[in-house]
Amino acid sequence: MTEHPVIRHPAAGRQGGSIGIDIGGTKIAVGVLVGEELHEFRSHPTPETGWASVLDAVAALVLPLLERFPETDAVGVGIPGPISQDRQRVLFAPNIYGFTDVPVVQGLRERLGVNVSVENDAKAAALAESGLGAAQGSSSSVYITVSTGIGSGIVLNGRLWRGFHGVAGELGHVVSVPGGPVSGAGQAGTLEAVASGTAIARDASYALNREVSTAEAFALAQSGDRIASRVVQGAMTRIGLAIADLQKMLDPEVFVIGGGVASVGPYFFEHVQAAANEAAEGFARPQIRPALLGSQAGVIGAALSALIDRAG
Repeated sequence: MTEHPVIRHPAAGRQGGSIGIDIGGTKIAVGVLVGEELHEFRSHPTPETGWASVLDAVAALVLPLLERFPETDAVGVGIPGPISQDRQRVLFAPNIYGFTDVPVVQGLRERLGVNVSVENDAKAAALAESGLGAAQGSSSSVYITVSTGIGSGIVLNGRLWRGFHGVAGELGHVVSVPGGPVSGAGQAGTLEAVASGTAIARDASYALNREVSTAEAFALAQSGDRIASRVVQGAMTRIGLAIADLQKMLDPEVFVIGGGVASVGPYFFEHVQAAANEAAEGFARPQIRPALLGSQAGVIGAALSALIDRAG
């Protein structure tokens, strides 16, 4: 069994435990939060045959964990898309095939036989990073994940902000380039459509006239390739502009960026910070930090969300 960081969120010490599930466009990750420790972190490819197959795959991963950890009595699941106001259904998850108006809570309760909480995946990660990660100790923070898509979560005065309709923080669906490429949600020119890992790979492949992955695009850019540099720097600039806008509107103490694209490291953060500073000139300078919890953030946040919901 792999050992993982100690969890020191107030909800984590409550009696019993919870299972966190992070459903992404390419993989499903799960883990068990018992007391103050996360155990059994593992992942599996996300099925591409519709939402029922995805829930079946989740059940196949979780049922053995429920048997092995009988003290767990709550399950939290994070999904990359907006959640219904009553937090029972996923309205749509543009990066998961067939995931539209899905009764996630009912579907998983039927498959697992335990209480289930659903949360947007970026909001779950925001909760984890705020309480346990890079934003720990801050009163307000914004978490942004830049990966297959772009998502975000907002913590204000120590509490996760979902908004009146439950969809606050959908930064990836904010229009960045009017009339630009169409996103998986069917909207033109959103930040996700022009600055996500998917968008970077698409634009680099077109510009270089061959298949190029996101990782290769960044590697080429850092080695001095002029065309790749234009592609990735354009994406990073748009992310920086979005952060500057949020700084002006919300004035959070810190921004935390995670996800596969952010794992590029200093090259990514230096360019995003520079773009944000320039766009925020005359206002507070955005404080941008790399996420600390990595691929575990969504799982930890989903598990914490289930514990918080259970406690009422």
